[in-house]
Amino acid sequence: MTQKQLDESVEYLKNKGFEAPELGIVLGTGLGKLVHEIEDSIEAHYNHIPFFPLATVEFHTGKLIYGSFEGKKVVVMQGRFHLYEGYDFMDITYPIRVMHQLGIKNLFISNAAGAINLDFKKGDIMLLEDHINLQGGSPLAFKNVAEFGDRFTDMSAPYDTAMREKLVRIAATEQISLKKGVYASVVGPQLETRAEYRMLKTLGADAVGMSTVPEVIVANHLRLPIIAVSVLTDECNPDCLQPVDIQDIISIAEKTEPKMIKLFKELVKQL
Repeated sequence: MTQKQLDESVEYLKNKGFEAPELGIVLGTGLGKLVHEIEDSIEAHYNHIPFFPLATVEFHTGKLIYGSFEGKKVVVMQGRFHLYEGYDFMDITYPIRVMHQLGIKNLFISNAAGAINLDFKKGDIMLLEDHINLQGGSPLAFKNVAEFGDRFTDMSAPYDTAMREKLVRIAATEQISLKKGVYASVVGPQLETRAEYRMLKTLGADAVGMSTVPEVIVANHLRLPIIAVSVLTDECNPDCLQPVDIQDIISIAEKTEPKMIKLFKELVKQL
């Protein structure tokens, strides 16, 4: 990755009308309907943006959407990238760097995840308080990283405290159950074995998924305040583990999505 590549990506988007967005949003599996709330939208397909990777997962549509959301200019990733698609950490996080260079001041991330904490149920929303990186690498492990920010990025508080506190208050006001916990990020795409679920619980994970952590690391590298939520789509009890169908996961995500959209809308109003 070079600054010249980033400049070309940003120039292309600015020429399409992506001017001075205040907020970036990354939408996870089954969580794409928020884009219907965006007014005066402009779209840029990933395969047209210079140096952008392409989304290969069938339920990730692969475009950046710019417009107004609750009175704020936003840029939304509808479709993200994963290690399990064969991308590297640089590909996965390149859009975060582009959105930051476009001017975003805050970043919201959503994902679909499995509940390790047995007090959490399908359809719950979990606010990420911390995470465990089990993906075997870092998006900051490249030679010229110091050109873009501190090599040894602090991760003592990866998720913005002020935005988390706001979201907890919003959830209480809107009577939306909001769990809080630790997200473990694994490579995938296979789901976990019983033994792996037991290991994750022992490590202190409340939920497990295959995304988010690389983007969060880069946001911290850029000193970009970030908040992330997981829509819990399955219950990972190793003592009575049932086979999981990806279509069931997407269905649960879609049913829960309106609550997530409500939380994000109210939070945007308070930024």
